Amino acid sequence: MTETVVNTAPTSATAVVPDVRAPQSAPRGRRNSGGRLRALDGLRLLAALMVALYHYGGRGGDITVAWGSSPKVQFPTLHSVFAYGPLGVHIFFVISGFVICMSGWGRSLRSFFASRAARLMPAYWVAVVLVTGVFALPAVVYDAVTPSEALLNLTLLQEPLGAHRVLGVDWTLWVEVRFYALFALCIVLPGASRHRVVLFCSVWTLAAALAQASGEPFLDLLLMPKYAPFFIGGIAVYLIHRDRRDITAWGILAVSWLTGQHVAVSNLWHSDHPGQFSYRSASVIILIVTFGFAAVLAIALGRLHWADWRWLTVAGALTYPFYLVHEHLGWVVIKYLHQDLGVPSAATFAATLTAMLALAWLLNRYVERWATPVLRKALTTPANTGKGDAVRRAGDS
Repeated sequence: MTETVVNTAPTSATAVVPDVRAPQSAPRGRRNSGGRLRALDGLRLLAALMVALYHYGGRGGDITVAWGSSPKVQFPTLHSVFAYGPLGVHIFFVISGFVICMSGWGRSLRSFFASRAARLMPAYWVAVVLVTGVFALPAVVYDAVTPSEALLNLTLLQEPLGAHRVLGVDWTLWVEVRFYALFALCIVLPGASRHRVVLFCSVWTLAAALAQASGEPFLDLLLMPKYAPFFIGGIAVYLIHRDRRDITAWGILAVSWLTGQHVAVSNLWHSDHPGQFSYRSASVIILIVTFGFAAVLAIALGRLHWADWRWLTVAGALTYPFYLVHEHLGWVVIKYLHQDLGVPSAATFAATLTAMLALAWLLNRYVERWATPVLRKALTTPANTGKGDAVRRAGDS
């Protein structure tokens, strides 16, 4: 069995974001008939495409094997633009904070767990099997994971257990899962309320800063100081979505933006010298982070209600499967088109994006549409329901 190339850099992927249906309790902002914030779907796809641009043309390393030379050579000007793609991850985390607070409000712990597992796992399982199978082909030459590690990847626990990843992008899923756990324990389990959410955001903000200062690995793992400001900012946006006069929520959002831009600059800034693959301006990083916060806020306040096109719903549905498959399978397509067939770089780039979007559509159509509701129903049905029904049927007879 052959395996994927393992990329441990924490800027190699985007993140999953759940469904974006507006809550019944939030009257502000016009909604379409399905209750869906379609502009948020479009923002999700934009963030995913930013990451794809980075993976295909904004970094060195493994992508050089696919192109046959450095992306600097393939895209001498654009590679510096593509290098800002990892900021799509930060935008995703803001969206995730907003949507998880919205979807978790008023839900039971069982329902919350079922919705998250049903949303994440079906497409993820298929993607792991698909990438493992493709990378096992003789024509695809990459490093190999062991069968044990490949199986472990199906649990989403490969990150904490130190195993190699089949999908280089799944580190963000591990970040998301930790966020879900924190939110479930602190908000969903005791019951969501504005007071509890405000307290959660305030304590997490301070605790994340202390974790960063302490340098303790466990606190870093638990409190995620590199990503907490973006989740917290998204939660604050949801509070503003419920009541735009909530001054405390505006304050939480402001602090999240201030700390978030600093975290992003600290982790993504590249100095302008020959030793760096690309140059990233601190000012541009701040602008992109600001755009992410502002875009989610504008959607929450109904400022983008005019962006109500049906195709945005399709775009949102494609985002997660596209995120799962685009990186490693994209390398395979790039190598085949560019090196084997001699297709020019720009055409290869466009064709690869198109192919990965088409594959994402297939995964959504033939995996997620049926598997997600089936898994959700299975996880929300009480374990003793079937036995009780059998007893009742026996009594009736």
